[in-house]
This record gives sequence, structure tokens and C-alpha cells, in this order.
Amino acid sequence: EMIFVAKPFHASPLSFFYLYSYRVYCATFYAILYRLYNFVSLFKRKPSIIDTSALLNVFLKDINWVGFYLLENNDLVLGPFQGLPACIRIPLGKGVCGTAAQSAKTIIVDDVDQFPGHIACDAASKSEIVIPIFKDGKLIAVLDIDSPQKSRFSKEEAQYLEQFVKVLEMNI
Repeated sequence: EMIFVAKPFHASPLSFFYLYSYRVYCATFYAILYRLYNFVSLFKRKPSIIDTSALLNVFLKDINWVGFYLLENNDLVLGPFQGLPACIRIPLGKGVCGTAAQSAKTIIVDDVDQFPGHIACDAASKSEIVIPIFKDGKLIAVLDIDSPQKSRFSKEEAQYLEQFVKVLEMNI
């Protein structure tokens, strides 16, 4: 039951739905961060990227693949993941993962079919986000998340995932 005390703006039921959805959305990411912190502190062990890919797979909605590519020489090599089998090696600068690794910046792709040089590992993937991972200032890996929905990843979600990766970077 909603109680309206004052209307500083013309609120519609839809605007309240979006506000509620946003709060649930933020709470989900805080829950993920909280679990990662607990994982690190309560169990007194460093989180493995195997555990991390499983954790993200459980908590993120509308994704079909999540995993890590580890930097070896000038290639990204498939690491722990959740989803269908994927490409084993990706050269730096190729595809979304290789481009994010080479630029050392998070990349959000709303429609993978429009990304020049996209490497299609899973035909069901329609959008993708890739976040670089660093240790001592050097690139060591990327976190890759795919979705079967176009425009699945927002800039705000990217910020939450970057925070998540920062916690991971401090503990690997």
C-alpha cells in the first residue's frame, strides 16, 4: 500500500515502479559486493575467479555467459566461466574483450552485431560488457558478461561492476 503525502512533481504509478526497480537494482549490487567482502574477510581466504564467476552468474539477471579471460603474452586465454563453451584465445585488440584489454577501459556494447570485429562465441548473445582487471597497475585479465537482450548493460551497472572488480583486484 502506497501513501502519497505530497506531490512535488506529477508522479505516475510508472515512475514509482521505476524508482522501486532502481532501489532493487542497487540493492542487488550491494548484496553482491557484500558477499564478496564476506567471502574475503570471514573465510580469511582470497576469492578465486572461479567462485567469482559463479557468484555473478547467480546474482545477475538476464545474462547467458560470465567469465574471465586471462592475459598471456598478447592473447586473452579463457579462464573460469559460467555458460556455454566459449572462444579459447582472443588476441589483444580483437573483439570486445581484446579491445577492452588493449584500451584498458570498460566497454559496453548494446548490440554485438554492430560491433566491428565482434567474435561470436555464443549466437544467443546480443549485448556485452567487458571490464579490465589490473594487479599492480598491469592488466592481468578481463571480466566478460554477455546477455541475450540488446542494451542489457547500463553505465550505472558498469560502475557497480567496476567497484566489484576493484574489490577483486585488492584480493587476488
